[in-house]
Amino acid sequence: MNLEWAQRMGTLGTETAFEVLARARNLERQGKHIVHLEIGEPDFDTPAHITEAAIKAMRDGYTHYTPAAGILEARQAVADYVTRTRRIPVKPEHVIIVPGSKNVLLFAMLALVNPGDEVVYPDPGYPIYESVARFVGATLRPIRLREENDFRFDLDEFRSLVGPRTRMVVINSPHNPCGSMLDRADIEAVAAAVLPTRALVLSDEIYAQIAYEGEPYSIASVPGMQDRTIILDGMSKTYAMTGWRVGFGVMRPELVERMAQLMINSSSCAAGFSQIATIAALNGPQDAVTAMVAEFKTRRQIIIDELNRMDGVTCRSPRGAFYAFPNVSVIEPESKRLADFLLEEGGVACLAGTSFGAGGRGFLRFSYANNQENIREGMRRVRGALQRYRPAVAR
Repeated sequence: MNLEWAQRMGTLGTETAFEVLARARNLERQGKHIVHLEIGEPDFDTPAHITEAAIKAMRDGYTHYTPAAGILEARQAVADYVTRTRRIPVKPEHVIIVPGSKNVLLFAMLALVNPGDEVVYPDPGYPIYESVARFVGATLRPIRLREENDFRFDLDEFRSLVGPRTRMVVINSPHNPCGSMLDRADIEAVAAAVLPTRALVLSDEIYAQIAYEGEPYSIASVPGMQDRTIILDGMSKTYAMTGWRVGFGVMRPELVERMAQLMINSSSCAAGFSQIATIAALNGPQDAVTAMVAEFKTRRQIIIDELNRMDGVTCRSPRGAFYAFPNVSVIEPESKRLADFLLEEGGVACLAGTSFGAGGRGFLRFSYANNQENIREGMRRVRGALQRYRPAVAR
């Protein structure tokens, strides 16, 4: 018999990075060498003291269920970390620990957004924002991020999108895929527009510790906004812990209780030993993080310089995260075709800008969470592939 899918499955999107990774792995199985610049995963090992803490935790018996919202000591470590980095008072009851930060986004929209409620989110932006908003039946209100505005909000346009039906505003700074950051004045203007409404802000701060110029400013720090903000963060990017599956949210305690209820109905809890590793990461030495960010900054300069030397390509220097978002519209406005060509003919895996929304048309995204040698080789291949691609465009 043919399976009949529930109608809601037709509204659910995907994260193209994993699809491109699968295609790249298939090409590798056929004997082709691929330079991976598609996936947003640090290539560093998890710092040794974090791994050792997890090994000890497993030996000490942290291999069983934990409370749905997380081990109290881990929640305290997160509360102390957020208090220290965002300069706001946070207690353990404001914190939930989940198996991956995407759960904070999913649970927030499940708990707060009714069908027809409006959700404002960045375009281009992390594709799961739109996917989950559509899944819960929200009315989508994308806010376009434009290159000429350094991929920040046009504040007049933002204000025009926020109104009585707005239930959630999603912001992401530093930003995936553009690497941009909202300035403090931008954040304060967003807060001023939100405060008179019933909307809450989902502030995706997963890249908050990976910044090169300036310090990211959390909207939760704006007077009156802590109770209106859900901070989304986690261990994957800052501590090279993508496979440990630890994310956390910081929010009003009554919303933590609702998210814990959703945890009980889905994943039960995050792994206990991963939560103990989280304590070691947040409370332990930060020299590995400092070194990783310094290396990302060096890689950023390499890839930006290489891209801007290519005919028909321009690329702004990202202020945070580890993504380059070059404009290739002169070569190919439909960047999905170009991304496919670079993978299949150039041996470089990257993402089309439209993987992140209609606002990404004419752009590509390269992750520089790879070593310098691979970045240089990838750029060499891209340059050669572009020289072969242009005649096909002319036809």
